[in-house]
Amino acid sequence: MNQDTSAREAAAALATAAAAAGYAPSVHNTQPWRWRVVADRLELFADRSRQLTATDAPGQLLLMSCGAALDHARVALAAEGWTVETERLPDRAQPDLLARLRPTGRTPVTAEAVRLAQTMRIRHTDRRPVSDQPLPADVLRVIEKAVTAEVRVQILSSDQVLELAAAASRAAAVEAAEPQIREELEYWTGRARPLGSGLPAAVLPEREQQTTVPGRDFGRSGTLPIGSGHDRAAVYAVLYGDEDDPRGWLRAGEALSAGWLRATELGVSVVPLSGVIEVASTRQALRALLANLGHPYLVLRLGITDPEHSGPPHTPRLPAEQVVDAPGV
Repeated sequence: MNQDTSAREAAAALATAAAAAGYAPSVHNTQPWRWRVVADRLELFADRSRQLTATDAPGQLLLMSCGAALDHARVALAAEGWTVETERLPDRAQPDLLARLRPTGRTPVTAEAVRLAQTMRIRHTDRRPVSDQPLPADVLRVIEKAVTAEVRVQILSSDQVLELAAAASRAAAVEAAEPQIREELEYWTGRARPLGSGLPAAVLPEREQQTTVPGRDFGRSGTLPIGSGHDRAAVYAVLYGDEDDPRGWLRAGEALSAGWLRATELGVSVVPLSGVIEVASTRQALRALLANLGHPYLVLRLGITDPEHSGPPHTPRLPAEQVVDAPGV
């Protein structure tokens, strides 16, 4: 194979991986990323037009969302037999250029790599209460191990879950009192939401759920049926790390992706709870649960899906041509 042919194959693989990264989770399904294939590399940019300027003024959840897409792109490339190097925040003059991926060679495709790539397409958020079936300890260990070394997971004790519940309630009250946040939520869950993004009624619970830790109040009822279950068997965890800067939040998204894909592969439901992170005072309370040893990025609810009702549909996705710039590919 000549060099030109190899370069064309790499560029095509990068464009395909960028499109596949669109399956990544993002806050309110905003999908706030844009990709560009340039010569021998794939560049990831933040799309500020999709930032939640009221809920996420610092852009931390945007960065986490983009980090999840970055990890998804690597998973897609691995499933096609490509090894890559990742360069994060490579240019200070371009703060919205979040990462570059460069192919470094070919490698045999493993069954595990293919499974993870397939898992990207079935991963989704199921906000229904989980079943009463407890999570096996060995399953939790596998999910924890999937998270990268730079970002860690703290499983909360029953007492800490009660403190989390109090903090989540306070955060919900604070955000409910902010008209701009309510308007933003209305936009991303209503009929005016951008085509191919946001949260349709079919993925939102039909009524308030009776759970220890309250989920987000979307300000409207959805059509997702829920049973009479509770979250007694749910496990609550905190993603946290040492850095409270753009690089740290980007890596948090990568860790979220890696852990969530592994959880999905094992049949474990994952629900991200960011409300307590979005309010400064409750995020500080969450940090106290970590004994101030790290910065919390996100709360996760883990559990076995309740089989009483069928799960929600997948949230819509933007077409690849809107988020991937791949001239000549």
